[in-house]
Amino acid sequence: MLERLQVMLMKEFLELRRDRWAMFRLVVPLLIQMLVFGYAATFTVNHVATTVLDLDNSQQSRALISRFVATGRFHVVDWATHERQVTEDINSGLATVAIVIHAGFARDLENGKTAPVQVNVDGTNSNTALIALGYVSQIVSLYEQEQSSLSPDRSRIPMGSSVRLALAIQPWFNEGLKDHWFFIPGVIGTITLLQVVTLTAFAIVREREVGTLEQIMVSPIRPVEFILGKILPFFLIGLGDVMLVSVFGVMWFRVPFVGNPLVMFLGSSLFLLAALGLGLLLSTLSRTQQQAFALNFFLINPLFILSGFAFPIASMPFWLRALTYINPLRYFLVVIRAVFLKGVGVAVLWPDLVALAALATALLGLSVLRFRKSLD
Repeated sequence: MLERLQVMLMKEFLELRRDRWAMFRLVVPLLIQMLVFGYAATFTVNHVATTVLDLDNSQQSRALISRFVATGRFHVVDWATHERQVTEDINSGLATVAIVIHAGFARDLENGKTAPVQVNVDGTNSNTALIALGYVSQIVSLYEQEQSSLSPDRSRIPMGSSVRLALAIQPWFNEGLKDHWFFIPGVIGTITLLQVVTLTAFAIVREREVGTLEQIMVSPIRPVEFILGKILPFFLIGLGDVMLVSVFGVMWFRVPFVGNPLVMFLGSSLFLLAALGLGLLLSTLSRTQQQAFALNFFLINPLFILSGFAFPIASMPFWLRALTYINPLRYFLVVIRAVFLKGVGVAVLWPDLVALAALATALLGLSVLRFRKSLD
């Protein structure tokens, strides 16, 4: 059996060697996706197109507006002179946020009255709108605190209100709250899944299309040996992909790796076995490469959405949260992020590792049974 398995492995690696574009397809697309995701995938919103309408035109109103500009989060694209212009800017898409300061703003501040600031937001992009509103709230709150501390008339402060709460924020594992540190480990899992599933499904379907699958089946090689000979090269390729993009993420994006490489290896191996099971399952459901491509597209997108990569699983409806438990990418993202940033080990990650092992066993077992049945 070992000799026949060795022959299958040699056959697969010889095919890769003869394919001039094989190494290009295995390496370059991964690095390109890593760069694109690493720079594009972020929750940080900068240079939000902003229209400003300052009807007060006072020192205080200009100071508030300068706070918005100084942060770099807001980019003033229009200095409006009337409210109709604000509406036109948002309707036309010129501005996403409009800041309106009404007349009497400075007078109300000096008299200790409420000085409202009107903020209009284009809600067609709800994510950007919510983040921009969060920035606005922080800037206005800080400005309000500074104006209150500078107020010369302290007699307006009622008795008992001198107590102040000091909020000390100390993020753990990502002190700068850098988006790259969150996204890059997720990108590693996502593109590795896509690569391994695609390679496995297309390689076996291609054997069926060109007719070499029947030739192999009439040889002394047994179905189990054929399956092992097919998935082992892709398993090794997958491990190489994980190592490549991990090193690239650490070296290029400066994402810290503080965990144990052996824990990373264990989690990656279990994840790759589950991904190979998915790819093999797709190959049993496809007769042509076009069918494999369509099924691959249909499968990868839901796995990505239900993994917790960008959308919090806790915010999903119950029936969708239930589906995430059969998604291997969900567990691998927990493992890889914890190993990268927290440095935790098997003692903490064992539930996710056990879930990956169970999914890998189930998917490989089901795929092998279907594949043997299709061969018969």
